[in-house]
Amino acid sequence: MVDVDTTQLAGVRVTVVGMARSGVAAARLLQDAGALVTVADRKNRGELLGILGSLDQAATRLVLGNDYESALSQAELVVISPGVPYRLEALERVRRRGVKVISELDLASRFLSAPILALTGTNGKSTTVTLIGKMLQESGKRVFVGGNLGTAISEAAVQSLRAMKVGRSCPYDALVVEVSSFQLETIEQFHPWIAAILNVTVDHQDRYESIDEYIAAKNRIFENQTRSDYALFNLDDARVAPLWRSAKARVLGFTRTQTLPSDLAGGTYLDRDRIMTTIGGQTQEICTRSEVKIIGHHNIENVMVAVTYALLSGCPLDIIRRVLREFPGLEHALEVVRERRGIRFINDSKGTNVDATLKALESIDQPIWLIAGGRDKGGDFSRLAPAIRQRVKRLVLIGEAAPLIANAMKEYQGIERAGTLREAVELAASEADAGDVVLLSPACASFDMFADYQDRGRQFKVLVQSLPE
Repeated sequence: MVDVDTTQLAGVRVTVVGMARSGVAAARLLQDAGALVTVADRKNRGELLGILGSLDQAATRLVLGNDYESALSQAELVVISPGVPYRLEALERVRRRGVKVISELDLASRFLSAPILALTGTNGKSTTVTLIGKMLQESGKRVFVGGNLGTAISEAAVQSLRAMKVGRSCPYDALVVEVSSFQLETIEQFHPWIAAILNVTVDHQDRYESIDEYIAAKNRIFENQTRSDYALFNLDDARVAPLWRSAKARVLGFTRTQTLPSDLAGGTYLDRDRIMTTIGGQTQEICTRSEVKIIGHHNIENVMVAVTYALLSGCPLDIIRRVLREFPGLEHALEVVRERRGIRFINDSKGTNVDATLKALESIDQPIWLIAGGRDKGGDFSRLAPAIRQRVKRLVLIGEAAPLIANAMKEYQGIERAGTLREAVELAASEADAGDVVLLSPACASFDMFADYQDRGRQFKVLVQSLPE
């Protein structure tokens, strides 16, 4: 069995499976570490041309297309991208002959000496990670922000390894990392200084056999922590709150609805309209809800998590408050695109599951034209029905899941069908009244009609901006 550490990769045969963003970054990291790298993907060379160009192909063996699994036969270590199911029979055969199969996240973390601030959860990860990063950056820290969001953590590891080779220290003071359940499935040594589960709702049931298995994958974020670390839990989430009792780190909580339990090491909470914290050993007010620029009850939870991480990392309170007053939110997450003829258009393309769409609906008080649909991920669309009956003026359905969503809307008559996103936008724009909101929050994956949720959101914005005055 290969014992993977930064001193033993030279000459080691490593296969990287999955040539998405993180797979390419892992291959580059392994090349810098002197490994003999093979990259494998079921796609063919023509589909991967744009991606493969960033690799040193002279130093890389490529095994692409239907025969990609043959790349595993001589591997002494296998690194998989998040999109590769860890239960693949080909990977099981690798494990049976004593070869480790680890995630790109786990590989990269072994090259990093700066503290890792990691968080996972079904919804809100990207917003929270971005907020934490801004708070740390504004306080003068050298910060990497990425992981499942944006830049793969292996890119940070490449920079750290190159600095180490010339006798310099790690170029980062902290790494703020969004982590998915897929990445956590195959960790071995990944060890964050601060870790949190924001929430857990039904998602990715096309990947997991049960919600319990999904939760177990998320819970691995705390697996390698010690008493010198911090573990933060959502006390309002019935699936997350019980997990804190098995944590080995110092336990913190955040809550919008209750007081902090006395047996926790502290936390952040909502007192009427004030965000309060006990981090640092004293109770102090951060700000009022009205001072937070981003909208939505769920974003108050995201703010509480970001505040907790920032205070633990030594950020001054005045900087934290300024960031909260100024931060406009992320692209594709309740992003206000335009107001036209008294109608607001909001892009929530990142709402790729039922709970994300529910939170979007709860964040808007005006009558809503909801554009939803896409590729089903195993969500229970009937859970949308009460909120749609209460808040949605018309429901415009697109994509593969349109019939499933329509069938789940018992006794709701305001359903329209559209063959394309353009048709949906033009229908809503022509029939909505001043004071209404046209909301794209699909509750589905995007891959039936778009490259990803970013592509879907950007196409929505182009369509909205092209509507005539």
